[in-house]
Amino acid sequence: MTHIIIKDLNERYTTKRYDSDKRVPQDKLNVLYEAMRLSASSINSQPWKFIVIESDEAKQRMHSTFEYKHQFNRPHVMAASHIILFAHNPSYKREHYAKVVDKGIKDGRTKPDNREQAFGSFAFAELNTDENGNTAAWTKSQVYLALGNTLHALARLGIDSTTMEGVDSEQINQEFANELGGYECEVALAIGYHHAEEDFNAKLPKSRLDLEEVVHIL
Repeated sequence: MTHIIIKDLNERYTTKRYDSDKRVPQDKLNVLYEAMRLSASSINSQPWKFIVIESDEAKQRMHSTFEYKHQFNRPHVMAASHIILFAHNPSYKREHYAKVVDKGIKDGRTKPDNREQAFGSFAFAELNTDENGNTAAWTKSQVYLALGNTLHALARLGIDSTTMEGVDSEQINQEFANELGGYECEVALAIGYHHAEEDFNAKLPKSRLDLEEVVHIL
């Protein structure tokens, strides 16, 4: 099949080694950040924060979070151009959704007179809130929607990436507590450009289950 979307996805892969001498240019980063902002989420909740680790100081802080486990991902921190923490709100409340509603009014999506009516969608968030006020299972799912969108945007931009669920969430949430502001990070993304000689995964053929195995048309 010949299509730009299919080309993007066929060329995208998980980078195993980065070229530490290469950095993602700012113009591409600007496009990437806007693509992340435009990601879809249930009831347009946007229960996320994206913490971009760019400076050497911030990278050293991230590097320290691998002290106890998942050391196989540690080399990416210093070699990749940037690390992005995908964080979710574990206690999404009406006050958080109010920001979405009010932004919708500002953008002309919702009429001011319909503000209270717009909160009707928040019932879905309440359905995904446990007896302790925890919404993490639901909000983390929204973060993965943003992550998938980001991966395709990166492929379109010609930027390599590595999704890292192999991170020490407890250490990250402690080290970046001020930046996270109560949000929690359980997945991160390394971005940059692969090392031409050391990235063995770049040369391997794409492998996915056949279309008939995963797509069932009724």
